[in-house]
Amino acid sequence: MDEDQCDLLQSVHRGITTEGSAYYNSFCACIAVSALTFVVSTITGNYSQVDKLWSIVPFVYTWMAVTDQRTLLMAILASIWGIRLTANFSRRGGYQWPPWQGDEDYRWAFIQQGRLVKILKHRVPWILFNLTFISFYQNFLLLLIVAPSFVAWTVASDPSCSAAPFNIFGLDGLATLLVLGFILIESIADNQQYKFQTEKYNQINAGVERRGEFADGFCQSGLFAIVRKPNYAAEQSIWISFYLFSVAATGGMIMNWSIIGCLLLVSLFQGSGWFTEHLTLIKYPLKYAMYQKRVPLYVPQLFGSRTPPKGPETAPLVEEKKAM
Repeated sequence: MDEDQCDLLQSVHRGITTEGSAYYNSFCACIAVSALTFVVSTITGNYSQVDKLWSIVPFVYTWMAVTDQRTLLMAILASIWGIRLTANFSRRGGYQWPPWQGDEDYRWAFIQQGRLVKILKHRVPWILFNLTFISFYQNFLLLLIVAPSFVAWTVASDPSCSAAPFNIFGLDGLATLLVLGFILIESIADNQQYKFQTEKYNQINAGVERRGEFADGFCQSGLFAIVRKPNYAAEQSIWISFYLFSVAATGGMIMNWSIIGCLLLVSLFQGSGWFTEHLTLIKYPLKYAMYQKRVPLYVPQLFGSRTPPKGPETAPLVEEKKAM
């Protein structure tokens, strides 16, 4: 691809202002969804409206960019990711009727109480935070993580560009295998977490003595013995791998503007991971601190033992009964 003739950034500007283009359609849809989630969350007081759409809107955007074999494959892969993640969110109670109800991420309540940033406990700052970060920033991030689809669409449909041939045995194939592999890892991690939480609350509700990781209160087996957040790690890896399609489409251009999506997502997960761990440490200060010392957060420990140190069996723990 001739970079002098094919200006990818200029194509974005031209596409957003050209009615009917993939850029225009997805940009307008993103604004509409952002505004809708802000209005609904403000009225209902449930600030997980973006969470309900997190696994849906990205793959919808990719179908807006389908124009050849590569973009079709990208849309199919994004749909596989989205359908699986939506099913997982649903079984955890994320969707109810009416649709604006359902479980709210416990972290939003913590932030709204001013326990992370004090000023957010006041109404006006919270409304602005909901407008800017929760509703608009997160929704535009969901558009940006699939930006590689729009780069592939640009080089395939813009006369000034020339897309590299689709090669399932080359970088396109590698990207496909990586995306599918990380979707599998994320699925395994989600299933392990779901089974653990289900069994933990079954034991709590039955009033039985809990031992081992069930007494500790958090999963430490399976993939969670390798990294503390395997599902978070896989999610980041999926979209980093998805970016490779844009590299393939541009004929090996390692850096193009669509990399901003996966970089922003990785940045978000650094903060989200830290925040989640902060709350877990408040709940399980001793046991989780020990877990942090022996198991890395996102990147597996390649050398050394991951086996928990031997010691007295964890004492039984009795908690208030809670339904799943």
